[in-house]
Amino acid sequence: MNTTISISKEIRDKIKEFGTKGETYTDILRKMYDSFCQRQIQELLMDTTGCIPIRDALRKAQKRWQK
Repeated sequence: MNTTISISKEIRDKIKEFGTKGETYTDILRKMYDSFCQRQIQELLMDTTGCIPIRDALRKAQKRWQK
């Protein structure tokens, strides 16, 4: 089942730039969505917030083992 969304001509033209000949807007939007999801997963996996360098973690673990 299809649905209609209202977008400006400017955005429509920008979306077209992501497509190739013969692709539908659904194809283009699906490709953009998939790319967005992959990027979010990559950012999540590469996020170093709250992380410490491996050397620091090893030193910390060694101190605990020595006790």
